[in-house]
Amino acid sequence: MGASSMIVLIIAGLAFSIIAVMVARFMTRSTTNPQKGEPYECGIPTQGKTWIQLNVGYYLFALIFLIFDVELIFIFPWAVVAKSVGWVALVEIVIFFFILFTVFLYAHKKGALKWK
Repeated sequence: MGASSMIVLIIAGLAFSIIAVMVARFMTRSTTNPQKGEPYECGIPTQGKTWIQLNVGYYLFALIFLIFDVELIFIFPWAVVAKSVGWVALVEIVIFFFILFTVFLYAHKKGALKWK
């Protein structure tokens, strides 16, 4: 797959996205309703101030979860071809796990894994 194939793929992706948004915009009715602008959570109307500041620790915890969750996406294809590739695959996965473990140690040192 050369550079021209990649350019065609990007243009096709953008075209499909733009067409889908335009079709949705033309096919639906837009109504202005003040109730649409209200915050909604679990079917219960909010009381008091709805714009509150959340602890950044929850965000960091979620990002670290995503990092280790996406790691599994990379491990599965490696496991499928590990036998046929040989020692090269083993060295690559050891380097990959070393980087992940370093990220884990850094996050632990910074306190991102503490549930507050």
